[in-house]
Amino acid sequence: TLGPKLAGKLHFFVGESDTWYLDRAVHLLHDYLETTTDPYYQGTFDFGVRQPHCYSGAADSSGPAGSTVLQRFLPAMVKHMEQTAPKGADLTSWKY
Repeated sequence: TLGPKLAGKLHFFVGESDTWYLDRAVHLLHDYLETTTDPYYQGTFDFGVRQPHCYSGAADSSGPAGSTVLQRFLPAMVKHMEQTAPKGADLTSWKY
């Protein structure tokens, strides 16, 4: 089934001042996914208060002010790849 394949892979960022009202649908999705149990979705939702349509998540304090989206997302993506890589996967040659 689809649920096990998606567990831990769903991560959403949405501004709550979206001019297309997409945040409402994302809230409904969040409410539904919070009820899942077999398996639990294990994802994340980041709702940006007073943020627009193109909200891409709050810059955390660990990076420099004005960090780009890639500077914020790539470390989390690398961590995920390291944690979910198949046994024996090359986890070093692409880091420089």
